[in-house]
Formats: sequence, structure tokens, C-alpha cells
Amino acid sequence: MTHATDPTAHRLIPVVVLDDAALARPLAEQLLADGIGVAEVTLRTPAALDSIRAMAEVDGLLVGAGTVLSADQVDQAVDAGAQFVVSPGLHRGVVERAAERGVVVVPGAVTPTEVMTALEWGITTLKFFPASTYGGPAALRALSAVFGTVRWVPTGGIGPHNVDEYLALPSVVAVGGSWMVTTALERLSEAGR
Repeated sequence: MTHATDPTAHRLIPVVVLDDAALARPLAEQLLADGIGVAEVTLRTPAALDSIRAMAEVDGLLVGAGTVLSADQVDQAVDAGAQFVVSPGLHRGVVERAAERGVVVVPGAVTPTEVMTALEWGITTLKFFPASTYGGPAALRALSAVFGTVRWVPTGGIGPHNVDEYLALPSVVAVGGSWMVTTALERLSEAGR
């Protein structure tokens, strides 16, 4: 079941990496203009938390934090305005802190052992990252045959050339990628913003 702060309510989740927080608000507005109501801002740059703050001020955009590696980063992201967190791996501290803070968490898992651990922790929506490296749609089909209750959000190596192949899988509820951000930033540049 999805709700207002569940990023998987959106089929496409832009993965945002910004070095300049001044671009965050215009990018958020452009994503909305492009019909995209969600953004995952990765905590890979010093501008990430300020970018989350700026994007969280834009009405109608669900903003989350990606590349969340620790419980402290969960706190920092939520304090900045993140409404969900995404982690590249399965980390108990991240999962528990997200639950304590009342935000949706989408941790990563690519092996049967990781999936079983996630299910033991009550998590049924998982990030599959990096999707292209770990076998792409074929791997997801195989995992879904065994773990039929798991909902997947593949990210990594996905773009306009293969997104439909992922979205065609019944177990895939959303796909993450940076190509949507690149397109939005190009539109901003063309508009001189």
C-alpha cells in the first residue's frame, strides 16, 4: 500500500546529484513542470542537505534522501526535510532510525540472503542497485520467482533505452535514474534559469 510519502507511488524516481544547491529549487520546479512529483537527492555532495531543504519548500514535490549510509544521515536528511530515505544496502541502523523518525525507507538488496533479512525485518520494498551490474531484468525476474511479495525499485544503469523493460516486470513498482534530472537541467539551461 502506498501513501503520500511513499516514493513508489510514482513510477519514475529521479536520482539527483547536485554540487550547487542554488539549482535545487529551479530543478524541483522543472521536475514538477515535467510531470514528475518526486525526487531522491543523494547525499554524495556537500550541497545535498541544502538541496533537500530547498526542494522540500516546493509544494507538490515529494523529496527524499538517497545514498543514506548511517542512522546519523537519516537524522540529517529528515531534519533537512526529506520525507523518505533510500540506502544502497541493507543497514539495520538506517532501517531502525527511519522507522523511529516515521519516514519510508527503501534499502538496497541484491542477494537472496539480503532479501531474506529484509523480509525478516518486515521490509517488502527494496532497491535493486546497481541494477545493470547485478543482472538487470533477468535477475529481478529470478528473484521475484522466489520472493513474490517483494516490490522492487531498480536503479543504476537505467535510462530511456531500457526503462520500459524494467517497468514491464510486475514486481517493479518504480524505477530510479538520473536521466530525468539531466533532461530537466537541460530545459533549465535552455530557459536561462
